[in-house]
Amino acid sequence: MTTSTKWLLGIGAVVLLVGLLSIGSYNSLVSLDQGVQAQWAQVENVYQRRADLVPNLVETVKGAAAFEKGTLTAVTEARAQVGKVSAEALQNATSDPEAFARFEKAQSQLSSALSRLLVVSEQYPQLKATENFRDLQAQLEGTENRIAVERMRFNDTARQFNAKRSSFPTVILAGFFGFHEKPYFQAEPGARTAPKVSF
Repeated sequence: MTTSTKWLLGIGAVVLLVGLLSIGSYNSLVSLDQGVQAQWAQVENVYQRRADLVPNLVETVKGAAAFEKGTLTAVTEARAQVGKVSAEALQNATSDPEAFARFEKAQSQLSSALSRLLVVSEQYPQLKATENFRDLQAQLEGTENRIAVERMRFNDTARQFNAKRSSFPTVILAGFFGFHEKPYFQAEPGARTAPKVSF
């Protein structure tokens, strides 16, 4: 075997090795990306569950005499904002930080409006006594817990993807094939500050 043949075989082996590593990295990124997409679908499911509860909650609360109309309007408008985040934007939310931020902002506004609604409802004992309101309130609290769990799972899945994507040499391949870093859900502004409680 001549020296030039040995060189060609060596180069061929290196090319084959690089090709196999590239295929493995690509397949790993595809698998992790699918995991992120599946977890994103779970996040959307629980947010949709909450959005579906809102009209029933608003209708139940409307029955309470002299209930603050501004609070009901804020909840209705916040739910409408959630509906305005287009399906196309949601489809790209895991790859487009701006679409992700719009989604998170709309959901945050709805969370805030619902919190105000529940706080104001405390002033209406006759409303709190109705079985419908208690059931809806329990469903909403359960849904909020599910949202927190699914957001945590999404962040964990996105972290796994981002760690793989950022590792060398996968980062080169990821850029070439258009695998973008995944965004994370962040805590609400002011969540790090403990609420002041006075007795």
